[in-house]
Amino acid sequence: MRAFVVSMIISVDGYHAGVGGDVMAMPFDDGFSRHNVRLLRDAGTLVIGARGFDGGAYWDPVAADESQPEIEREISRINHGLDKLVVSDSLRFDPSWPWAATTRIVGRADAPREIAALKEGDGGTLLTFGSVTTWSPLLEAGLVDELHVLVGPALLGEGEKLFTGSRTSLRLIETQPQEDSQLVLLRFDASR
Repeated sequence: MRAFVVSMIISVDGYHAGVGGDVMAMPFDDGFSRHNVRLLRDAGTLVIGARGFDGGAYWDPVAADESQPEIEREISRINHGLDKLVVSDSLRFDPSWPWAATTRIVGRADAPREIAALKEGDGGTLLTFGSVTTWSPLLEAGLVDELHVLVGPALLGEGEKLFTGSRTSLRLIETQPQEDSQLVLLRFDASR
């Protein structure tokens, strides 16, 4: 059975984005990319919401851009080859996307059934970065196996909260300061 892992970066006060959805307000450092590439190496399918999906317009060119750090270029190469499941009721498929050959779109109502079916198959993990409105209902439905929360040294005061659904129990399975980083990983078992 394939695991479904969600990875998020948050401020100390629990926000995953600043006011107006500004993700650049987050306390990013190199530990963020190092954690993400480790997860991507084990992934088989990216699960993404429409807001975070651009068809590969951002990530695809990074692989060939020698001005980018090697870790970002590796992320680009891995992203290109992974299957993508986009959860959206409004996004329409565009065959000109750089990731068109590896992308499938499903509606929100169909997402739990699709995720359950993917988990039964073979391949690497199902992986989500961000996409709170996508993974939150899937967590409440018992489909998320692990929640990785990278906590960074910032207090935003307001913005978008990590989770706004109903109370959900988690079990802490690891805490780990990221090497050469101010981020701390909190890894939770979210399976029920």
